[in-house]
Amino acid sequence: MIGGLGPESTIEYYRLIIDAYRARVSDGSNPPLVISSLDLRKMMDLVTANDLPRVTQYIVDELHRLNRAGAEIAFISANTPHLVFDDVRAQSPIPLVSIVEAACDAAADLGLTRVGLIGTRFTMDAAFYPEVFARRGISVVVPPAPDRAYVHEKYVGELVYGDIRPETRHELVAIIARLREREGIEGIVLGGTELSLILRDATYADIPVLDTTIIHAERVVAEAMAPRLR
Repeated sequence: MIGGLGPESTIEYYRLIIDAYRARVSDGSNPPLVISSLDLRKMMDLVTANDLPRVTQYIVDELHRLNRAGAEIAFISANTPHLVFDDVRAQSPIPLVSIVEAACDAAADLGLTRVGLIGTRFTMDAAFYPEVFARRGISVVVPPAPDRAYVHEKYVGELVYGDIRPETRHELVAIIARLREREGIEGIVLGGTELSLILRDATYADIPVLDTTIIHAERVVAEAMAPRLR
């Protein structure tokens, strides 16, 4: 696991992966897991500066470290670094499991054709979600600029530090409701792994939630265990 982006969601991933493994294996064992915890501040500074080549190299270096530690498959426990996912995948010494591709498959399985997306401003403003979802005929819409600014501010100022506030949850739900009313979205993608910590219900505004943390963790375990289950 490329973790630390941020630490709170890394902990959540660890728990989810253990649970998903134990749902498949009932002998009381745990899956072997190696975590490389990156520096959140360094990553945010690089992304803010749009220094994507250094973001790529930072992640690739850690993937080589994980490979040397014996990892056979890897994933990034965050959405924003998927800005450089294609470049990282091309240079990775081991297969990578994409959070965006997993979320897209989940949306398609639900028969959704139009979804909302919230996350950091880097994720909401980027093309990697719309491009991947478009391959399955699914359109992605984001909140208007003031709402995007609110989500980003609360994400980087509260959620990445595990600061969960009821008033923030209330406003995030209101943003989802406005997206449904104005844009006709059929589901909402939690395109930030810390959003799982504050938005835990299966639906909001009467539409399904695509929790990318849960979806990704399940996909990682399925991919990692595929050879064993054959």
